[in-house]
Amino acid sequence: MTRLLRPLLLPLLAALLGSVMAMPLHAQNAPAHPWSSLDPAQREVLAPLRQEWDSMPPGKQAHMLKRSEHWITLPPQKREEVRQRIARWQQMTPEERQQARENIRKFNQLPPEQRQQLHNTFERFQQLPPAQREKLIREWHALPPAQRLQWGRPGHGHPPPGKP
Repeated sequence: MTRLLRPLLLPLLAALLGSVMAMPLHAQNAPAHPWSSLDPAQREVLAPLRQEWDSMPPGKQAHMLKRSEHWITLPPQKREEVRQRIARWQQMTPEERQQARENIRKFNQLPPEQRQQLHNTFERFQQLPPAQREKLIREWHALPPAQRLQWGRPGHGHPPPGKP
């Protein structure tokens, strides 16, 4: 199911991960933080990154440490959502990650109205019963790439997710 949803969800993923992916300038010149130097609370929060932590650039480590400080202020449900996104990111191939980064870039270049429209469409999609979501995903995958670009536009036979 995750593989089926990925093409529909990449723009939203782009929006959600945009803040995580953008590294502040001050973090680019930060010193390295080996895993062994992290305190137990930091290790717990950053555990999904354990395998790759010591090979990360110092700036990225600093950025993730800053994000981990924010983590402890999140309610448990939000923490679980973030954990799941991190786990999905780690399971992606390098090519899929690159495509996600490209989609983030494209999403961020959209005018605010189009970003909001995309977000609203995704929210409507999420409200659909699972069987209807799967049906829409199957229909979308059956379309040639050129027709996928027209999906949901008036006069093209397929309403956007959540529209009658």
